[in-house]
Amino acid sequence: MPSLTELAPGLRRLLAPNPSMMTGPGTNTYLIGSKEIAVLDPGPIIESHLQAIQDIAGAPIRWVLVTHTHPDHSPAAMALAKATGAELLGRLPPTDCQHQDRSFIPDRVLDDGDQLIVDGVAIEAILTPGHASNHLCYRHCELNWIFTGDHVIDGSTVVINPPDGNMKHYLESLASVRDRVPVALAPGHGEIIHDPERVINWIIDHRLQRENKVIAALADNPGLSSLELVPHVYEDVDKQLYGWAERSLLAHLLKLEQDQAAVQAGNVWSLSEAKE
Repeated sequence: MPSLTELAPGLRRLLAPNPSMMTGPGTNTYLIGSKEIAVLDPGPIIESHLQAIQDIAGAPIRWVLVTHTHPDHSPAAMALAKATGAELLGRLPPTDCQHQDRSFIPDRVLDDGDQLIVDGVAIEAILTPGHASNHLCYRHCELNWIFTGDHVIDGSTVVINPPDGNMKHYLESLASVRDRVPVALAPGHGEIIHDPERVINWIIDHRLQRENKVIAALADNPGLSSLELVPHVYEDVDKQLYGWAERSLLAHLLKLEQDQAAVQAGNVWSLSEAKE
């Protein structure tokens, strides 16, 4: 039985059956509209999920939207568009990064502020690079809800994985979403977030606290690699997750390098002279 939730008039959430450590209960697929439907993030190619989307739509599916091209969000988009004749919207996958769905080729590439009209309601694209360079959030302009993909998720922080992930861009994009003062956030994983400002502020504060731990670790342990720094910065994280922690730690180091607060020599890091 598909896990379908009615969130508001003309807005439904269908949970994809792809639970895992990285996806939580699964990927949230959103169906926007009543007389005509926009499907947001149809997820990985799971035939039962693709069929469920079409079975419950109840009206023609006119658009398929994608927040970003990670494999738990976009691979089913092309198949759904072919099955329904829908227009594909989103941004092209980066060509120089792993873990990208290269099958996603949008009919229309969206830029910040672009809109489509679904049942007379504007859905606005918000460019939010950070977790992925091609990440978009979407604002339901009538409800003032923002569909956040992996930019903000329920109950956890997201991995920022360089080179496509960028911590500096991520923090700037979080502020951009917060500044729109949304009523709620509809994330790509987990439940609706009804206190967006508090959650976004917590994420920003958490990231800046982690950055300060990186600076302290560099001060005490200059000349270590990002992997060697993990136990000094992520002592609160299970060792089984050190591989993923190293990716976000590297993103922090690269941000500090952009801020001229850290320098890299080979694969080891130290504070810059200005920061010492």
